[in-house]
Amino acid sequence: MASLFTKIVQGEIPCHKVAESEKFLAFLDIMPLVKGHVLVIPKIEVDYIFDIEDELLGDMMVFAKSVAKQLKLAYPCNRIGVSVIGLEVPHAHIHLVPMNVLNDMNFSNEKLTLSQNELAEIAKKIKCA
Repeated sequence: MASLFTKIVQGEIPCHKVAESEKFLAFLDIMPLVKGHVLVIPKIEVDYIFDIEDELLGDMMVFAKSVAKQLKLAYPCNRIGVSVIGLEVPHAHIHLVPMNVLNDMNFSNEKLTLSQNELAEIAKKIKCA
């Protein structure tokens, strides 16, 4: 059965896309820690990030780096935090989170509740950066 993220890649479930290549997709987390919280995924479904072929994993990090640069322009911050947890969805993904303090990356924090319009504006801001 296809993962939630595979359904997003296939267009069966909508997302707020911020970047895309032939191999990867970056879109907004719909339950973000902070505004600008982005997920980067490979378009192929692989459950565990360390099961991704070495070359593809390297390419994924380079893609994530380019997204992080856009994100930092759109949401100026001290750092773009990077996290790989891999328990929420059985599809490898990287969290990119604008951070000013360490607690901005605390996944135990209450998530933001944003409207579809707010998410669309955030995605547009990142894409235009």
